[in-house]
Amino acid sequence: MESKFKKLKEEAIMALKAVKDKIDLESLENKILGRKSGELTDLMKELKDMNAEAKKAVGQIANEVKKEIESALEQKKRELSESDWQKSLAKEKIDITAPSLPPFERGHFHPNTIVQRDLEDLFSSMGFLILDGPELESEYYNFTAVNIPVDHPARDSQDSFYIKNHPNWLMRTQTSSVQVRAMQKYGAPLRMISPGKCFRNEATDVRHEHTFYQLEGVVIDENINFGHMKGVLEIVAKHLYGKDTEVRLRPKFYPFVEPGVNGEVTCFLCKGKGCRLCKETGWLEILGAGMIHPNVLREGDVDSKKYQGFAFGFGLTRLAMLKYGIDDIRLLESGDIRFLKQF
Repeated sequence: MESKFKKLKEEAIMALKAVKDKIDLESLENKILGRKSGELTDLMKELKDMNAEAKKAVGQIANEVKKEIESALEQKKRELSESDWQKSLAKEKIDITAPSLPPFERGHFHPNTIVQRDLEDLFSSMGFLILDGPELESEYYNFTAVNIPVDHPARDSQDSFYIKNHPNWLMRTQTSSVQVRAMQKYGAPLRMISPGKCFRNEATDVRHEHTFYQLEGVVIDENINFGHMKGVLEIVAKHLYGKDTEVRLRPKFYPFVEPGVNGEVTCFLCKGKGCRLCKETGWLEILGAGMIHPNVLREGDVDSKKYQGFAFGFGLTRLAMLKYGIDDIRLLESGDIRFLKQF
């Protein structure tokens, strides 16, 4: 047993020396130290079958091996960070002898940015953290951690942008990937939102685009219930569309919540009477929400018996289109200055 730990340490040190970038480093870290299926974790599980004396001796060696691997990982992280800093510094070198540039025309905020900042101000006033997450995401945080099963169609390369030669990495399909990251870092209780860009392998048309923006929100605490969730959603709806706006929640399945709902608000254009914008229904669909599934809480190291929570997600791109009457989603990513000058 002792030889197994020593062999694992030697193999890990050799593998670390061959790592060239942060993506490979994180994959190697998950392979060796992963909480559920890491090689070191699997070895340590075998200790339970040993007698007390052997367990104590081998356990001491196991802890030393773990510390040495973690130390080597940290050293490699510092080396890669220093390398990135040096490359960045070389790129940012400025020739101060160059002539000055002509004055630039003052720019305009993108409509997505306007809506995002407005909502960030609102949630900040309610005590929410404003968090960010990586756009290049691991399959674990994007799917597994938020209870999306392995046979879900979003995991197929036809529906998501996977990274060539890195099968466990993709461009995130949703800001829900920040949920478990936030729980692991801040624990519970927690109030946070995470706005940002998402990517899906979509055929583009006036209503669909491969690049779009979402805003994810999470509240976790003791004795949280469905009423708390609806109260927050009503505050957001009235802030966006006026104090007379009503919220309607209808059942809908999402893997990471149970129960889940589809959130609609009264159409701000016709005030619920029915018009072209709301397709004569009087309602506009703007969000998905629900009580956080216990599996997701456990992945975030949150005690699901002590704490409950709810999550909600807005399509920031859709909110911007509704707010400004934009009828073609492709305009938002076109980079056309004539379009942006209107806002």
